[in-house]
Amino acid sequence: MIADDAPLPAGARRAAVVRLRDGRRSESTDWITEEVPVALEFNGIAHAVMLATPADLEDFALGFGLSEGIFDAPSDLHDCEVEPSADGLTVHMEVSARSFARLKLRRRTLAGRTGCGLCGVESLAQALRPPPVVSAGDAIACAAIGRAMDTMRERQRLCRATGATHAAAWCASDGAARIVREDVGRHNALDKLVGAMARADVDPRRGFVAVTSRASVEMVQKAAAAGAPLLAAVSAPTLLAIETAERAGMCLVGMARQCNLVAYAHPEHLSFATGD
Repeated sequence: MIADDAPLPAGARRAAVVRLRDGRRSESTDWITEEVPVALEFNGIAHAVMLATPADLEDFALGFGLSEGIFDAPSDLHDCEVEPSADGLTVHMEVSARSFARLKLRRRTLAGRTGCGLCGVESLAQALRPPPVVSAGDAIACAAIGRAMDTMRERQRLCRATGATHAAAWCASDGAARIVREDVGRHNALDKLVGAMARADVDPRRGFVAVTSRASVEMVQKAAAAGAPLLAAVSAPTLLAIETAERAGMCLVGMARQCNLVAYAHPEHLSFATGD
């Protein structure tokens, strides 16, 4: 937990609560995760409204554009400004002509919620779009994935304060969590990470992505869009996620906790050697 006099974490506020602990009632305050409507606007056209934690929104906007196939490269996002209003936040983006043309062609309006990554998709083809084939990366030791889960948890400042956020991390091959992003929604956390990786010009072949959620098909699609050769999740994947990872050439790991894991797709990208 974070001390009462600690600086306010981005994306959290204090609220009055009543506690019952060991049979005793008390009144105090607690850190609470913020969840607000965030509208993503491309060249003046509203495209998506997501319920998200209002932190790292520039990374969110870039990562959403990349993982949804709106942007081909980070350079397609020319400018990004966040405007607050009484109803939430609007992220105004100025994007390249090719990205805007692609967006108009799709004519898609997405109204997202924290538990659903496909709300507003207009066709089965959009929902099950083929994933990009990822390039093979460094062989990852199973022990490194356990270290990644530990180091990611250590850097989840917002979750430590509120207990209500997911995280996605870019981890080096040795398991060190280099970039961590948090959000009340697992898809949003991964989009934020994808954007942060792009801004940092990360070579996705030199490590892997770890998430604190289950590995649904949307998480695999987004990780593949970022070029990650391996996705490690703390919970289990779905069958569709496994099939999508197989097609993408991505190693998919689930139930990654401490020294244990299950490899569901492309286990040849892991090192199972004793002592790793």
